[in-house]
Amino acid sequence: MVKLIKQGVYYADGKLVKESQAFMTSDKKEAAVKNTIAYSVLKAHNAGDAENLKLRFDGIASHDITYVGIVQTAKASGLQEFPIPYTLTNCHNSLCAVGGTINEDDHVFGLSAAKKYGGDYVPAHLAVIHQYMRECAAACGAMILGSDSHTRYGALGTLAVGEGGPELVKQLLKQTYDVKRPEIIAVHLKGKLRRGVGPQDVALAIIRATFASGFLKNKILEFIGSGIAGLSMDYRNGIDVMTTETTCLSSIWETDEKTQEYFREHGRAEAYRKLAPTQPAYYDGAVTVDLSRIEPMIALPFHPSNAYTIREFLENPVELLKKAEEQGRKILGNDQFTLTDKVKDGKVYVEQGVIAGCAGGMYENIAESAEILRDKNVGTGAFTLSVYPSSQPVYKSLVENGYISALMESGAIVKTAFCGPCFGAGDTPSTGALSIRHTTRNFENREGSKPAQGQLAAVALMDARSIAATAANGGVLTSALDYEYVKRIKKYKFDGKIYANRVYRGAGRPQKDTKLVYGPNIADWPEQIALGKHLLMKVVSVLKDAVTTTDELIPSGETSSYRSNPLKLAEFALSRKDPAYVTRAKAVQADEKIRRETGTLPESVLKELNGVIPAEGTVYGSVVVSNKPGDGSAREQAASCQRVLGGVANVCKEYATKRYHSNLVNWGMIPFTCEKPDFKTGDYIYVEEIAAAVAGGEERVVAKVISKNGTRDTVLHLAPFTKEEREILLAGCLINYNRK
Repeated sequence: MVKLIKQGVYYADGKLVKESQAFMTSDKKEAAVKNTIAYSVLKAHNAGDAENLKLRFDGIASHDITYVGIVQTAKASGLQEFPIPYTLTNCHNSLCAVGGTINEDDHVFGLSAAKKYGGDYVPAHLAVIHQYMRECAAACGAMILGSDSHTRYGALGTLAVGEGGPELVKQLLKQTYDVKRPEIIAVHLKGKLRRGVGPQDVALAIIRATFASGFLKNKILEFIGSGIAGLSMDYRNGIDVMTTETTCLSSIWETDEKTQEYFREHGRAEAYRKLAPTQPAYYDGAVTVDLSRIEPMIALPFHPSNAYTIREFLENPVELLKKAEEQGRKILGNDQFTLTDKVKDGKVYVEQGVIAGCAGGMYENIAESAEILRDKNVGTGAFTLSVYPSSQPVYKSLVENGYISALMESGAIVKTAFCGPCFGAGDTPSTGALSIRHTTRNFENREGSKPAQGQLAAVALMDARSIAATAANGGVLTSALDYEYVKRIKKYKFDGKIYANRVYRGAGRPQKDTKLVYGPNIADWPEQIALGKHLLMKVVSVLKDAVTTTDELIPSGETSSYRSNPLKLAEFALSRKDPAYVTRAKAVQADEKIRRETGTLPESVLKELNGVIPAEGTVYGSVVVSNKPGDGSAREQAASCQRVLGGVANVCKEYATKRYHSNLVNWGMIPFTCEKPDFKTGDYIYVEEIAAAVAGGEERVVAKVISKNGTRDTVLHLAPFTKEEREILLAGCLINYNRK
């Protein structure tokens, strides 16, 4: 199905040729490097040199979990108006079900900000962020930056990047997104999908083949090849949005007549232009996908890369569920969690199906699911099916073409556009249940259960077609490849009046006299101090997992309601991974406050330092140690919550994504790496002349580790930061840097 080529390749005449077999001269290779679509788009947006990119985006977008913090940060840094189109959507905290009025207070704040600074505002339930941006903002050759990790509009010819909020703040302050020139990987599609195989199946097959090796980490995927022509735009968008789960930086596709028709249907014909690599084009590697061999897939708990064909899974369900069961028991800390009980008489039974969000809620996914369920029913037992169209225009067309009525008659529950099932704020399954979902992620704890309270459910990712086949089979897990149904669906019609009559469009028209409307939960960022001449850190948490997700660093779900209040949100940091973290971090923070007030650390700290006396100018803070943190969401709060609690650094083997690394830097936390981070909770790490090392661009420092077993030296590594990143770290955070 999927093969990797881990060396350079040339693309010409529809074929890939390995660099080792191409016999190209260096000058021809240099020219071919510039022939990719991604290279041309990056060049058009770059204010730096060819290797050190300084990118300016055409537009930015946020949802209601992130835009309050972004606006507050930009305002504290001197924002006067939005210099580029900024779209504020409301699709995460749209239920307004947690914490009384605070979610709707955020929405009111967002509208006031759009009016004051000149932005667009999309009210709750109207569209999920990425569907709206596809319909109304993406354009061929454009670049969009979003404060959500699934910011992907590559199938529409837009190079889109998901990042933490501070990177959007930089764009609002007319600064740049700085990145080393990323490698570009060809994703070569050939063949044609069979009936019953959907975009999620293609995506999961790619993720399974690439995630574990990190082959696509921080790279740009460029989709090329004859197989693209056989894919509808919904299929392309559905594959594209899931590229985030490979840990790539971004993606872009060849465009064609179907792309052109998409823009024409959405009233934006001018947004189209033909994009294709100039031949020969050089890529740093390749992923080849034979679409004709793709089968329906299932990604078992607790990661999208834990994927199998449904056929493979059903041949051996007990053994495969046993592995996930063991992980669940480790999470709970007992043996009460079971998944193998889902297997009865050789069949696998699930309790819930969900088709939702930017990946699952598109028109064709839902329409084809309705055809599978036509004249069938989901049954009156434990199994439930919820369907969330990704926007009101999609919903309206589904209604007009009869698909919503077919779903309702089957017993499916149809709801409005909402991202909640994807991150734990809606349709949380019961304890011990297994939910199958066409959404983007299935990380542990992400579906909304609370392990600390004995709750744990599990999510498996599947395509909408196989979810519908399972629903039609009463909750018995079923591949749509084995299901007979009519695939022909009625044409989608976009109704732009829905947005024209409800979306506030103020981009480029700031009303500077408008007052920002603050609810009682909306709070300013607390002051952060600059990096000291020397740095003393206390290890307050050691995470042993091979990969630590942002959901584990700061849980999603109901905690999202507090993201407009940094101090309240920080109380949830690591709560599902290390419940004692907040208490330990606060103790260090209190001791640092004493140091600032009295000029010396408390006697209790000095005693534990075993005779090591920190030099004058030492700042004291906490540090989290892990192996590979930051997989998953772009949310800046994974870093800022640590900072609010006095965190000054992270130490790990490597960072899972650029997004998390950037979030640490922008919040003034040094992202150290260490070949063997064998620290224990309670250890101290002391680094002399850290400010000079950062300012001078040093890439390694010798630190002193002080533990109960004595004192030793270790080497900590620093990334090659840009000049601006060094200045941000020295200032203590992006807000401080901009205030200067």
